[in-house]
Amino acid sequence: MKKWIKQLGVAVLGVALAVTLTACGKASNSSSTSSSAASSNLGLQQSGTLTIGLEGTFKPYSYRSNGKLTGFEVDLGKAIAKKLGLKAKFVPTKFDSLIAGLDVNKYDVVINDIAETPARENKYLFSTPYIYSKSQLAVKKSSTIKKITEIKGTKIAQTTTSNNAADAKRLGATVTPTDGFQQSIDLVSQGRVAGTINSREAFYAYFKQNKNSDIRLINAGSSIATSKIGAIFTKKHAKLQTKVSKAIQDLRQDGTLTTLSKTYFGGDVTKK
Repeated sequence: MKKWIKQLGVAVLGVALAVTLTACGKASNSSSTSSSAASSNLGLQQSGTLTIGLEGTFKPYSYRSNGKLTGFEVDLGKAIAKKLGLKAKFVPTKFDSLIAGLDVNKYDVVINDIAETPARENKYLFSTPYIYSKSQLAVKKSSTIKKITEIKGTKIAQTTTSNNAADAKRLGATVTPTDGFQQSIDLVSQGRVAGTINSREAFYAYFKQNKNSDIRLINAGSSIATSKIGAIFTKKHAKLQTKVSKAIQDLRQDGTLTTLSKTYFGGDVTKK
């Protein structure tokens, strides 16, 4: 009788253990399936990962410090991914081919100080803005240019596909192509071009590192409208755009955007 009771107890324990393991397996599989389904629903390149395109050479937006990728948009990308329950993966790409990388599925989204323009909005989707950018013109201190409208007929250094290049052309300047901000500012310093147009926040960072620079700034005023800077997606990623926009709104409300801006720019450039 005792032997029979003992065998029954072992059998019951075995069934209980099997049920427990099965339940754990189902919970694990359910969690994995849920994550996979969410990634599939958002059309991500890699399950559980938000793949982000950026330059990686534009301080303080995204750049390398001791070999590690850092910057305002790097931290922003990580914060957005965390809000979405995803990991952030960054793909550094030269600016002139950055947006085109979306078309060949090189990444899910571009977060790289890209302004909304009518031409871009015709082809792509933008998130809610995380920066409201005001333009300025950088010239040598000895330059005779006093107003941005005086760049007509001069050479202005810009990356060719940027909104800054479009503004320079609209104001009558000839664009000298460059690979990015640093090359543009170098050409100004060398006197090889009359100036370069960029955002106030980019120049904030430059002067923070170059306090004795031979460069002065001229406000664009009403000649160039304030730009809305947001994450950019292909139109097939409408669901992802909605999710990222919600994440940015949450980061604005909880103070993260302001904190990141003050850390990297020395002021809040995230408000109108």
